[in-house]
Amino acid sequence: MELENRLEILANKVKQHQDVLSTEEAAKTALVLPFLQALGYDVFNPEEVIPEFTCDVGTKKGEKVDYAIRVDGKISLLIECKPSTQALNLKHASQLYRYFGVTEAKFAILTNGAEFKFYSDLDSTNRMDEKPFFEFDLRHLRKSDVRALAKFQRADFDIGRIVETAASLQMEGAVTKAIENEMENPSPELVKLIARQVTDRNLTAGLKAAVARHIPNAFNAIIRERLNERLTSAMTDTSDSEPASTSEIETTEDELEGFRIISAIGSELVEPTRIAMRDSQSYCAVLLDDNNRKPIARLRFNSQTTRHLGTFDADKNETLNPVSETRDIYKYRESILERIRIMLKEG
Repeated sequence: MELENRLEILANKVKQHQDVLSTEEAAKTALVLPFLQALGYDVFNPEEVIPEFTCDVGTKKGEKVDYAIRVDGKISLLIECKPSTQALNLKHASQLYRYFGVTEAKFAILTNGAEFKFYSDLDSTNRMDEKPFFEFDLRHLRKSDVRALAKFQRADFDIGRIVETAASLQMEGAVTKAIENEMENPSPELVKLIARQVTDRNLTAGLKAAVARHIPNAFNAIIRERLNERLTSAMTDTSDSEPASTSEIETTEDELEGFRIISAIGSELVEPTRIAMRDSQSYCAVLLDDNNRKPIARLRFNSQTTRHLGTFDADKNETLNPVSETRDIYKYRESILERIRIMLKEG
Protein backbone atom coordinates (compact mmCIF):
# COMPACT_ATOMS: atom_id res chain seq x y z
CA MET A 1 0.00 0.00 0.00
CA GLU A 2 2.84 2.40 0.80
CA LEU A 3 4.31 2.01 -2.71
CA GLU A 4 0.92 2.54 -4.32
CA ASN A 5 0.34 5.69 -2.28
CA ARG A 6 3.69 7.18 -3.28
CA LEU A 7 3.17 6.33 -6.95
CA GLU A 8 -0.27 7.95 -6.89
CA ILE A 9 1.22 11.17 -5.56
CA LEU A 10 3.92 11.08 -8.22
CA ALA A 11 1.30 10.42 -10.90
CA ASN A 12 -0.60 13.53 -9.80
CA LYS A 13 2.60 15.55 -10.06
CA VAL A 14 3.14 14.36 -13.65
CA LYS A 15 -0.40 15.32 -14.65
CA GLN A 16 -0.21 18.77 -13.05
CA HIS A 17 3.31 19.83 -14.03
CA GLN A 18 4.28 17.93 -17.17
CA ASP A 19 4.10 21.01 -19.40
CA VAL A 20 6.81 22.81 -17.41
CA LEU A 21 9.11 19.79 -17.12
CA SER A 22 10.61 20.44 -20.54
CA THR A 23 14.25 19.64 -19.74
CA GLU A 24 15.98 16.40 -18.82
CA GLU A 25 17.24 17.85 -15.52
CA ALA A 26 13.71 18.90 -14.54
CA ALA A 27 12.39 15.42 -15.27
CA LYS A 28 15.19 13.86 -13.20
CA THR A 29 14.69 16.09 -10.17
CA ALA A 30 10.91 16.26 -10.11
CA LEU A 31 10.03 12.75 -11.26
CA VAL A 32 12.83 10.20 -11.62
CA LEU A 33 14.52 10.70 -8.25
CA PRO A 34 11.17 10.66 -6.38
CA PHE A 35 10.33 7.48 -8.30
CA LEU A 36 13.53 5.86 -7.04
CA GLN A 37 12.74 7.07 -3.53
CA ALA A 38 9.29 5.50 -3.81
CA LEU A 39 11.03 2.19 -4.51
CA GLY A 40 13.10 2.62 -1.35
CA TYR A 41 16.46 3.69 -2.78
CA ASP A 42 18.55 6.30 -0.99
CA VAL A 43 18.98 8.96 -3.67
CA PHE A 44 21.29 10.90 -1.35
CA ASN A 45 23.74 8.01 -1.09
CA PRO A 46 26.12 8.18 -4.09
CA GLU A 47 27.26 4.64 -3.36
CA GLU A 48 23.72 3.37 -3.99
CA VAL A 49 22.29 5.82 -6.55
CA ILE A 50 25.22 6.87 -8.75
CA PRO A 51 24.54 9.93 -10.92
CA GLU A 52 26.33 10.40 -14.24
CA PHE A 53 27.68 6.86 -14.14
CA THR A 54 30.76 6.61 -16.38
CA CYS A 55 32.26 3.58 -18.04
CA ASP A 56 34.62 3.28 -21.03
CA VAL A 57 32.97 1.24 -23.76
CA GLY A 58 35.33 0.15 -26.56
CA THR A 59 36.46 3.27 -28.39
CA LYS A 60 33.83 5.34 -26.58
CA LYS A 61 35.60 6.97 -23.64
CA GLY A 62 33.87 8.68 -20.74
CA GLU A 63 30.31 8.01 -21.87
CA LYS A 64 27.68 8.38 -19.19
CA VAL A 65 24.27 7.08 -18.26
CA ASP A 66 22.19 9.25 -15.98
CA TYR A 67 22.03 6.85 -13.04
CA ALA A 68 23.31 3.47 -11.98
CA ILE A 69 21.81 1.65 -9.01
CA ARG A 70 24.12 -0.46 -6.88
CA VAL A 71 22.50 -3.24 -4.84
CA ASP A 72 24.59 -5.34 -2.46
CA GLY A 73 27.79 -3.96 -3.96
CA LYS A 74 26.88 -4.71 -7.59
CA ILE A 75 25.66 -2.45 -10.39
CA SER A 76 22.20 -3.90 -10.94
CA LEU A 77 20.20 -1.24 -12.75
CA LEU A 78 21.01 1.44 -15.35
CA ILE A 79 18.75 4.44 -15.98
CA GLU A 80 18.71 6.83 -18.92
CA CYS A 81 16.48 9.92 -18.68
CA LYS A 82 14.90 12.20 -21.26
CA PRO A 83 12.69 15.32 -20.94
CA SER A 84 9.11 14.49 -19.92
CA THR A 85 7.80 16.25 -23.03
CA GLN A 86 9.78 13.92 -25.30
CA ALA A 87 8.31 10.64 -26.50
CA LEU A 88 10.60 7.67 -25.96
CA ASN A 89 11.95 5.57 -28.81
CA LEU A 90 14.69 3.05 -29.41
CA LYS A 91 17.37 5.58 -30.45
CA HIS A 92 17.28 7.01 -26.91
CA ALA A 93 18.57 3.70 -25.56
CA SER A 94 21.93 3.69 -27.39
CA GLN A 95 24.01 4.36 -24.25
CA LEU A 96 22.08 1.73 -22.32
CA TYR A 97 22.86 -0.81 -25.06
CA ARG A 98 26.58 -0.10 -24.89
CA TYR A 99 26.76 -0.11 -21.09
CA PHE A 100 24.64 -3.20 -20.63
CA GLY A 101 27.25 -5.58 -22.00
CA VAL A 102 30.20 -4.22 -20.01
CA THR A 103 28.60 -3.90 -16.55
CA GLU A 104 26.99 -6.36 -14.17
CA ALA A 105 23.60 -4.72 -14.67
CA LYS A 106 20.75 -7.10 -15.49
CA PHE A 107 18.14 -4.38 -15.93
CA ALA A 108 17.91 -1.00 -17.62
CA ILE A 109 15.25 1.71 -17.58
CA LEU A 110 14.59 4.30 -20.27
CA THR A 111 12.32 7.06 -18.97
CA ASN A 112 11.09 10.60 -19.49
CA GLY A 113 9.69 10.73 -15.96
CA ALA A 114 6.18 9.85 -17.09
CA GLU A 115 6.81 6.79 -19.23
CA PHE A 116 9.12 4.03 -18.01
CA LYS A 117 10.45 1.20 -20.20
CA PHE A 118 12.24 -1.72 -18.48
CA TYR A 119 14.77 -3.84 -20.38
CA SER A 120 16.78 -6.97 -19.62
CA ASP A 121 18.74 -9.61 -21.58
CA LEU A 122 16.06 -12.29 -21.92
CA ASP A 123 16.74 -12.97 -25.60
CA SER A 124 20.56 -13.03 -25.51
CA THR A 125 22.74 -13.06 -22.37
CA ASN A 126 24.61 -9.79 -21.67
CA ARG A 127 22.94 -8.08 -24.61
CA MET A 128 20.06 -5.72 -23.88
CA ASP A 129 16.82 -6.73 -25.57
CA GLU A 130 15.47 -4.44 -28.27
CA LYS A 131 11.99 -4.52 -26.75
CA PRO A 132 11.13 -3.73 -23.11
CA PHE A 133 9.73 -6.56 -21.02
CA PHE A 134 7.63 -4.09 -19.03
CA GLU A 135 6.48 -0.53 -19.55
CA PHE A 136 4.04 1.76 -17.83
CA ASP A 137 2.89 5.36 -17.81
CA LEU A 138 2.45 7.20 -14.50
CA ARG A 139 -0.41 9.17 -16.05
CA HIS A 140 -2.34 5.92 -16.53
CA LEU A 141 -1.12 3.83 -13.59
CA ARG A 142 -2.76 0.43 -13.17
CA LYS A 143 -2.87 -1.98 -10.22
CA SER A 144 -0.88 -4.49 -12.28
CA ASP A 145 1.86 -1.86 -12.76
CA VAL A 146 2.18 -1.40 -9.00
CA ARG A 147 2.47 -5.17 -8.50
CA ALA A 148 5.23 -5.40 -11.11
CA LEU A 149 7.12 -2.42 -9.66
CA ALA A 150 6.99 -3.93 -6.17
CA LYS A 151 9.58 -6.49 -7.32
CA PHE A 152 12.06 -3.63 -7.91
CA GLN A 153 11.81 -2.22 -4.39
CA ARG A 154 15.16 -1.96 -2.61
CA ALA A 155 14.04 -4.07 0.32
CA ASP A 156 12.83 -6.93 -1.92
CA PHE A 157 15.37 -6.72 -4.75
CA ASP A 158 16.15 -10.27 -5.89
CA ILE A 159 17.71 -10.59 -9.35
CA GLY A 160 16.61 -14.19 -9.88
CA ARG A 161 13.03 -13.48 -8.94
CA ILE A 162 12.90 -10.33 -11.08
CA VAL A 163 14.31 -12.18 -14.10
CA GLU A 164 11.52 -14.75 -13.74
CA THR A 165 8.98 -11.93 -13.50
CA ALA A 166 10.55 -10.20 -16.51
CA ALA A 167 10.26 -13.35 -18.62
CA SER A 168 6.64 -13.75 -17.59
CA LEU A 169 5.83 -10.10 -18.36
CA GLN A 170 7.58 -10.34 -21.72
CA MET A 171 5.52 -13.38 -22.71
CA GLU A 172 2.31 -11.85 -21.40
CA GLY A 173 2.97 -8.68 -23.39
CA ALA A 174 3.64 -10.66 -26.56
CA VAL A 175 0.46 -12.70 -26.12
CA THR A 176 -1.58 -9.56 -25.44
CA LYS A 177 -0.19 -7.89 -28.55
CA ALA A 178 -0.94 -10.96 -30.66
CA ILE A 179 -4.54 -11.07 -29.41
CA GLU A 180 -4.97 -7.34 -30.07
CA ASN A 181 -3.73 -7.86 -33.62
CA GLU A 182 -6.13 -10.76 -34.13
CA MET A 183 -8.99 -8.65 -32.77
CA GLU A 184 -8.34 -5.90 -35.31
CA ASN A 185 -7.06 -7.92 -38.28
CA PRO A 186 -7.81 -11.64 -37.95
CA SER A 187 -5.11 -13.81 -39.46
CA PRO A 188 -5.95 -16.50 -42.02
CA GLU A 189 -5.11 -19.14 -39.38
CA LEU A 190 -7.60 -17.74 -36.88
CA VAL A 191 -10.28 -17.28 -39.55
CA LYS A 192 -9.88 -20.91 -40.60
CA LEU A 193 -9.95 -22.12 -36.97
CA ILE A 194 -13.16 -20.23 -36.18
CA ALA A 195 -14.81 -21.09 -39.48
CA ARG A 196 -14.29 -24.82 -38.95
CA GLN A 197 -16.09 -24.54 -35.59
CA VAL A 198 -19.12 -22.62 -36.85
CA THR A 199 -19.87 -24.25 -40.21
CA ASP A 200 -19.55 -27.56 -42.06
CA ARG A 201 -19.58 -25.87 -45.45
CA ASN A 202 -16.57 -25.75 -47.75
CA LEU A 203 -14.31 -22.87 -46.76
CA THR A 204 -14.54 -20.79 -49.86
CA ALA A 205 -12.86 -17.39 -50.07
CA GLY A 206 -16.25 -15.72 -49.67
CA LEU A 207 -17.12 -17.71 -46.54
CA LYS A 208 -13.74 -17.01 -44.94
CA ALA A 209 -14.15 -13.31 -45.70
CA ALA A 210 -17.58 -13.36 -44.03
CA VAL A 211 -16.18 -15.06 -40.91
CA ALA A 212 -13.26 -12.60 -40.80
CA ARG A 213 -15.68 -9.65 -40.77
CA HIS A 214 -17.51 -11.05 -37.77
CA ILE A 215 -14.47 -11.82 -35.60
CA PRO A 216 -13.68 -8.20 -34.54
CA ASN A 217 -17.39 -7.60 -33.81
CA ALA A 218 -17.52 -10.77 -31.73
CA PHE A 219 -14.47 -9.74 -29.70
CA ASN A 220 -15.98 -6.32 -29.03
CA ALA A 221 -19.34 -7.82 -28.07
CA ILE A 222 -17.68 -10.17 -25.57
CA ILE A 223 -15.73 -7.29 -24.00
CA ARG A 224 -18.84 -5.08 -23.75
CA GLU A 225 -20.82 -7.90 -22.16
CA ARG A 226 -18.10 -8.58 -19.55
CA LEU A 227 -17.88 -4.87 -18.71
CA ASN A 228 -21.66 -4.63 -18.35
CA GLU A 229 -21.65 -7.63 -16.02
CA ARG A 230 -19.00 -6.04 -13.81
CA LEU A 231 -20.75 -2.68 -13.73
CA THR A 232 -24.07 -4.30 -12.89
CA SER A 233 -22.44 -6.32 -10.10
CA ALA A 234 -20.70 -3.24 -8.68
CA MET A 235 -23.89 -1.17 -8.69
CA THR A 236 -26.10 -3.85 -7.18
CA ASP A 237 -26.84 -3.12 -3.53
CA THR A 238 -29.00 -5.68 -1.75
CA SER A 239 -30.15 -5.52 1.84
CA ASP A 240 -28.46 -8.76 2.85
CA SER A 241 -25.06 -8.25 1.26
CA GLU A 242 -22.40 -5.59 0.89
CA PRO A 243 -21.71 -4.19 -2.60
CA ALA A 244 -18.93 -6.08 -4.34
CA SER A 245 -16.91 -2.91 -4.84
CA THR A 246 -16.52 -2.35 -1.10
CA SER A 247 -16.45 -5.91 0.22
CA GLU A 248 -12.69 -5.84 0.83
CA ILE A 249 -12.62 -2.42 2.53
CA GLU A 250 -12.46 -2.30 6.32
CA THR A 251 -12.57 1.04 8.10
CA THR A 252 -10.37 0.80 11.19
CA GLU A 253 -10.90 2.45 14.55
CA ASP A 254 -7.81 4.61 13.96
CA GLU A 255 -9.33 5.87 10.70
CA LEU A 256 -12.59 6.67 12.46
CA GLU A 257 -10.70 8.50 15.20
CA GLY A 258 -8.67 10.38 12.58
CA PHE A 259 -11.87 11.41 10.82
CA ARG A 260 -13.35 12.66 14.11
CA ILE A 261 -10.22 14.75 14.78
CA ILE A 262 -10.32 16.30 11.31
CA SER A 263 -14.06 16.97 11.72
CA ALA A 264 -13.39 18.69 15.05
CA ILE A 265 -10.69 20.86 13.47
CA GLY A 266 -12.85 21.64 10.43
CA SER A 267 -15.86 22.58 12.57
CA GLU A 268 -14.07 25.86 13.30
CA LEU A 269 -15.01 26.90 9.76
CA VAL A 270 -17.91 24.72 8.60
CA GLU A 271 -20.76 22.70 10.05
CA PRO A 272 -19.52 19.21 11.02
CA THR A 273 -22.24 17.68 8.83
CA ARG A 274 -20.45 19.06 5.77
CA ILE A 275 -17.37 16.90 6.49
CA ALA A 276 -17.65 13.35 5.19
CA MET A 277 -15.50 10.24 4.98
CA ARG A 278 -15.07 7.78 2.12
CA ASP A 279 -12.87 4.75 2.66
CA SER A 280 -11.04 2.84 -0.09
CA GLN A 281 -8.38 0.15 -0.26
CA SER A 282 -5.59 2.73 -0.66
CA TYR A 283 -6.62 5.45 1.77
CA CYS A 284 -9.48 6.96 3.73
CA ALA A 285 -10.56 10.29 2.19
CA VAL A 286 -12.01 13.14 4.24
CA LEU A 287 -14.09 15.36 1.98
CA LEU A 288 -16.02 18.61 2.08
CA ASP A 289 -19.68 18.11 1.15
CA ASP A 290 -18.96 14.44 0.39
CA ASN A 291 -17.45 15.56 -2.93
CA ASN A 292 -14.39 13.75 -4.35
CA ARG A 293 -13.31 17.01 -5.94
CA LYS A 294 -13.11 18.65 -2.53
CA PRO A 295 -10.54 16.64 -0.55
CA ILE A 296 -9.70 18.00 2.90
CA ALA A 297 -7.18 15.30 3.80
CA ARG A 298 -6.38 11.63 3.33
CA LEU A 299 -5.72 9.13 6.09
CA ARG A 300 -3.06 6.79 4.69
CA PHE A 301 -3.05 4.30 7.54
CA ASN A 302 -2.95 1.01 5.58
CA SER A 303 0.81 0.46 5.78
CA GLN A 304 2.06 -1.89 8.48
CA THR A 305 5.20 0.20 9.08
CA THR A 306 4.48 3.87 8.39
CA ARG A 307 1.34 6.00 8.44
CA HIS A 308 0.74 9.39 6.90
CA LEU A 309 -1.77 12.19 6.79
CA GLY A 310 -2.13 13.58 3.28
CA THR A 311 -2.74 17.34 3.19
CA PHE A 312 -3.33 19.52 0.13
CA ASP A 313 -2.17 22.88 -1.14
CA ALA A 314 -4.10 25.31 -3.35
CA ASP A 315 -3.30 23.24 -6.48
CA LYS A 316 -4.41 19.98 -4.83
CA ASN A 317 -0.84 18.73 -4.56
CA GLU A 318 -0.71 16.19 -1.75
CA THR A 319 1.97 16.22 0.94
CA LEU A 320 2.53 13.10 3.06
CA ASN A 321 2.95 14.02 6.73
CA PRO A 322 4.15 11.32 9.15
CA VAL A 323 1.65 10.32 11.81
CA SER A 324 2.95 8.07 14.60
CA GLU A 325 -0.22 8.32 16.67
CA THR A 326 -3.65 9.49 15.60
CA ARG A 327 -3.49 12.58 17.80
CA ASP A 328 -0.50 13.75 15.73
CA ILE A 329 -3.10 14.97 13.23
CA TYR A 330 -3.53 18.04 15.44
CA LYS A 331 -0.01 19.10 14.41
CA TYR A 332 -1.38 19.78 10.93
CA ARG A 333 -4.41 21.77 12.08
CA GLU A 334 -3.47 24.89 10.12
CA SER A 335 -2.94 22.95 6.88
CA ILE A 336 -6.39 21.39 7.27
CA LEU A 337 -8.04 24.75 7.99
CA GLU A 338 -6.25 26.47 5.12
CA ARG A 339 -7.44 23.78 2.72
CA ILE A 340 -11.05 24.33 3.85
CA ARG A 341 -10.67 28.12 3.52
CA ILE A 342 -9.48 27.69 -0.07
CA MET A 343 -12.43 25.49 -0.97
CA LEU A 344 -14.90 27.88 0.65
CA LYS A 345 -13.52 30.71 -1.47
CA GLU A 346 -13.79 28.59 -4.60
CA GLY A 347 -17.43 27.89 -3.77
